[in-house]
Amino acid sequence: MESSNPHDPAGGQHRTHSEYTDQLQSARQHSKTSEEIAEAYADVADKLARWQELDRLFAGRYRHTQFEQANGRVLDVACGTGRNFRYLESAVEVVGIDISNAMLTHARDELDRLGLDGTVQQMDTQALKLPDDSFDTVISSFSTCTFPDPIAALHEMERVCTPEGEILLLEHSRSDVAPLAWLQDRRAESHYEKNGCRLNHEPRATVEAAGLTVENASTAFFGLVTAIDATLR
Repeated sequence: MESSNPHDPAGGQHRTHSEYTDQLQSARQHSKTSEEIAEAYADVADKLARWQELDRLFAGRYRHTQFEQANGRVLDVACGTGRNFRYLESAVEVVGIDISNAMLTHARDELDRLGLDGTVQQMDTQALKLPDDSFDTVISSFSTCTFPDPIAALHEMERVCTPEGEILLLEHSRSDVAPLAWLQDRRAESHYEKNGCRLNHEPRATVEAAGLTVENASTAFFGLVTAIDATLR
């Protein structure tokens, strides 16, 4: 992935910090509830599991690059059907959590198929029932755009991560190509209503708003994919 600064105003396609903060606050106020998100994903869990090979073809290289360094005890937040599990080559134990039991059914199968030492549990990302400082690495992929309150979710990821650990994110993002960004903005509201996903999400700005330290950030595929390595405050 190429490194980039999402606050660079080149081309005029990036929103100011103030504009994005206002959007983030508005999004939290008008978000779906965790229960609504769980219901939405229950309806598509089987379909997403069938698309595992397609995801591997298009997103596998990004998942591998971002998560191969995840080590020790690893928490996969909003693990879905377990698409990240195969890339956790350095993990000694994997714990996957998700709001949707339907998704976790497939994640359990993936753990068993890969022979990984781990478990999956139903849990709300914004209120993790896990001890402080209990994971060496916390990862999440294509998920902060769906959390009702992404700041609260990131604070929970920080809480359960050891002080010397890191949080690794792989997210879709608002494009750094102006016409694509315009299209994402135009479709954002209807897309969220249908899919519970914020199409024009800016993950680095969200991570910074949560107070985490961004050690490295890179983008790919016209800025539509963002990888972030963050450490604790």
